[in-house]
Amino acid sequence: MISRDQFWHCPKHESVLKDTEEALLCDEGCRYPRRHGIPRFVSSENYSVAFGEQWKRYRLTQLDSHTGVPISRNRLMRCLDTPLWLALRGKQILEAGCGAGRFTEILLERGAHVTSVDLSEAVEANQENCPQNEHHRIAQADITALPFKAQQFDVVLCLGVIQHTPNPEETIAALSDQVKPGGHLVIDHYTYDVLYYARSLPYLRMLFRRLSAERGLVWSEELVDRFLPAHKRMQRARLLHFLLSRISPVLCYYRAYPELSDELQREWALLDTHDALTDWYKHFRTREQIENALKESGLTEISCSYGGIGVEARGQKPAEARA
Repeated sequence: MISRDQFWHCPKHESVLKDTEEALLCDEGCRYPRRHGIPRFVSSENYSVAFGEQWKRYRLTQLDSHTGVPISRNRLMRCLDTPLWLALRGKQILEAGCGAGRFTEILLERGAHVTSVDLSEAVEANQENCPQNEHHRIAQADITALPFKAQQFDVVLCLGVIQHTPNPEETIAALSDQVKPGGHLVIDHYTYDVLYYARSLPYLRMLFRRLSAERGLVWSEELVDRFLPAHKRMQRARLLHFLLSRISPVLCYYRAYPELSDELQREWALLDTHDALTDWYKHFRTREQIENALKESGLTEISCSYGGIGVEARGQKPAEARA
């Protein structure tokens, strides 16, 4: 991996940080503390606080090792595409918006050197699931002000995150800055849904996003317990289920992942319903908009298509010209 003494850089001054084990220090006076062994480059009180609480509550839910079903593995393989998937061993991977580690565990199993960052306290759940070692570093940091020297990573991966940041185009540009010449950026993003505002969810979200993180979790669980049984009963009656989904804000996966047990179905519904009701930012982009953002960030060999949560895309940083 990158030398420990040269790895962390001050997000404000871009200088190498001195590591004292308890904190990382900048020559200009910045101090970034470690808590639970994790460097903290941001305060935990930010727009992602609800995400932090949900990932600590449901830290195992989306891990393939917990479900026994390769849901996360299949999504990661599809987004990376075969050549990158097969070439992960020994690669420096920046996993931006790591959450509890659903992709972290797979990247580490593939032999990658992973640096996992998240704006929220989800980093603590990630560390419980995938402890730090010589192949895995974790930091609580902002994607738009990362504590690294630019162009350090072979692959920058950001799945399920960019739509929840204040400005997706700025986020994509910041992620692109971290890609080595010849390396790849791999992302996905929500796209527009003509029926989104025909559901109760966006209107309930106006209320939920203003609740405390703890209250949001309580009320999300109440909604799931009230509506999920009806979703299960109507899963094969397409029209009735469609009508129910206009009223119910609950996200369920009886059709998408029928192999999950009832207990796991409830866990996934709890997690994703809370996620959808409490995210502070929720942006939508077309395939063309994402492709343009990647081009404007200086990437080439762009692949961009509809799929997964909306749009899945990757691009390559041009290799440095040879002398």
